Amino acid sequence: MAAAVLPAAAHADESYTFESPSGNVGCSLNPGGATCEIKSYTWFIPPPPDYFVGGRGNVFLLTRGAEPVAGIWHSDHQFPDGSPTLDYGQSRTAGTITCTSENTGITCADSGTGHFFRVSRETYQVG
Repeated sequence: MAAAVLPAAAHADESYTFESPSGNVGCSLNPGGATCEIKSYTWFIPPPPDYFVGGRGNVFLLTRGAEPVAGIWHSDHQFPDGSPTLDYGQSRTAGTITCTSENTGITCADSGTGHFFRVSRETYQVG
């Protein structure tokens, strides 16, 4: 009797970079989490007391299984310039993390925990 052979499961490298249609928010997404940097914004997150390098607190991080971090201060440029546009109403998913582009900003959420961040020129939210 011959053994049945099942097709191998597909494993794709679920890694994306994208920009919002306005070009103001750029994100990197993979199964481990999402990172977004915003160029122009009207809000301010103060730096940590021990941060002396300069720069801006404009990076948001959602690591799979963890709470989001808003306004990470950095002095280097992390924006994924030249990345494809994620049009309004579209989403990208890697593992349990989904990022959605809306005319009100970019939202990245972890379906495993319910944690998320939302960032736009006017406001940000974490939960």
